[in-house]
Amino acid sequence: MENHQVIGTVNLSEMPAMEVVDDAKKKLKKARKELSKLQETMYAEGKYAVLICLQGMDTSGKDSLIKQVFKDVNARGVVVHSFKVPTELELKHDYLWRHYIALPERGKIGVFNRTHYENVLVTRVHPEYVLNENIPAVNSLADLSDDFYNKRMEGINGFEKHIATNGTIILKFFLNISKLEQKNRLLRRLRLKEKNWKFSPGDLKERNLWSHYKSCYQDLLNRTSTAYAPWFIIPADHKPTARFLVADIIVETLKKYHFKEPELPEKYKNEIENYKDQLASE
Repeated sequence: MENHQVIGTVNLSEMPAMEVVDDAKKKLKKARKELSKLQETMYAEGKYAVLICLQGMDTSGKDSLIKQVFKDVNARGVVVHSFKVPTELELKHDYLWRHYIALPERGKIGVFNRTHYENVLVTRVHPEYVLNENIPAVNSLADLSDDFYNKRMEGINGFEKHIATNGTIILKFFLNISKLEQKNRLLRRLRLKEKNWKFSPGDLKERNLWSHYKSCYQDLLNRTSTAYAPWFIIPADHKPTARFLVADIIVETLKKYHFKEPELPEKYKNEIENYKDQLASE
């Protein structure tokens, strides 16, 4: 799956559409079982945690992907955080604070549905949001230059390097949906009564900013894909294929760590037959 990793620079407008994988659902089912076993062994070993970061335009399929990819993982082994507009408490801390306290513990998989990258994405498209953070060096929109966001991305790289050094395996996925497919999915939400609740007029306002968002995504992907926290660009127009690709990348990455279940101490191994006898004689 290395061809989906961001290497060097990337131009989203030039990304080719991927050939549809006919048996994506079958392959996903197999990958889910492998992921479940890997997480179980990782939990037993207790050395690593996994952080999965999902970004994408509205309707790119993040929620359904999470549901399908982690379907077979022990419910206690995966924790999903969906970051919304910062609360009053969160705004009293630096922009990474709420993400840091949501990080997964060793042995577990944490999924960020929308991530710390919103701080160099949504706030870059809507810079007025940054004023709510009450940062000493920011007194007006004029203070929010490209340099401001570049420094934030440097800070994010540092944050990710720190947690990676301390045992968190980081994989970041950009679900790259086309503008036409987004239109079709929004129309479906409007046409199907049971899907109406998913629609918001704000979706159309954000859609009008498509080019701006694409430019910001391109910049952050180029600046923040690293060896310790790589970005993978996933063609997202075909949901089953996108789900399989994400699951496959996670599984193939975790296999490289060769997780091992801890062994029973020798003194207990020598007493196994005695333990069996005790239980059998009850």
